[in-house]
Amino acid sequence: MARGGDTTTTHGMADAGRTEVGGMVLGAWDAFIAQAEAVDLDRPTRLPGWRAHEVCVHLGCWDDHTALADLIASARAGGAGRPPDVDGTNARVTAAHSDAPREEVLAALHRNREATARYLAEEPVELDTAPTVATVGTLPLLSVVLGQAYELAVHGLDLVPLGAPPVPDDVLQAGLAALADVTGALASSCEITGGVTLTTPEGGWAFAAGDSGWTVRRVDAGDSPPGAAVEAPAGLLLEAASGRVNPVTALARRRLRVHDVGGLMRLAPIVSVAPGIPGGPILALAARTLGGAGGLLGRLRGRG
Repeated sequence: MARGGDTTTTHGMADAGRTEVGGMVLGAWDAFIAQAEAVDLDRPTRLPGWRAHEVCVHLGCWDDHTALADLIASARAGGAGRPPDVDGTNARVTAAHSDAPREEVLAALHRNREATARYLAEEPVELDTAPTVATVGTLPLLSVVLGQAYELAVHGLDLVPLGAPPVPDDVLQAGLAALADVTGALASSCEITGGVTLTTPEGGWAFAAGDSGWTVRRVDAGDSPPGAAVEAPAGLLLEAASGRVNPVTALARRRLRVHDVGGLMRLAPIVSVAPGIPGGPILALAARTLGGAGGLLGRLRGRG
């Protein structure tokens, strides 16, 4: 993340390298494809107007939709380009392939998984920390690749009520790692010093942002680092971050707990810069808990 010249020395999960990030992302692809193969794609999901078909179509790689290739091109050009219109792109792609046979939809998922594997195996490692223009702003390319794990985990949760297998714990944790990473990156770009731990009974992920960049680290089960934290089962954290579950309701029912709300609130300005960020509803929750204008902070778009 650069501000008038790249002086950033830490780049979150991109510093962990391809071996760790690649295992997380490809594992998330394998789990989601197995889920998609197990459900009737014509069944409606909880996303208004979207069947499982539309969920899978927008995650696939098509001749008219090559998201990863576009991100790589932006990184090669030094972060050139404008953030894509998420809603417009999703509407265009899902409409264009609304009648695609099941076999074609599943093949598109496999193509996107294969495109990710090719990037990890073949592209120069220097691209991993190169800035690329993503939907929420300019991020290191490998962080955006990891972001696939968040989207696949959340959409995997969308498919479970349709009869898909549960999302594996390691995929849920990969989604939380991506959530911590993108939040840390945006905090750093906004020159915010602070951090948050996303903690679950199985452990979690913590990020810390500052002038020199941001770091992300795994938190062991039972570890309670000091400072701001959001605590819940992994699936619930992802559903609250994505707007599938109202975090205010989850907090009231004690399914979700927030520690050091003031520390979490320091990150709220991120949402004005990137209204569609993962985790936006949780930051809005912090503002509401402090009596602020939580409704003005925005929320994550419900469709990836």
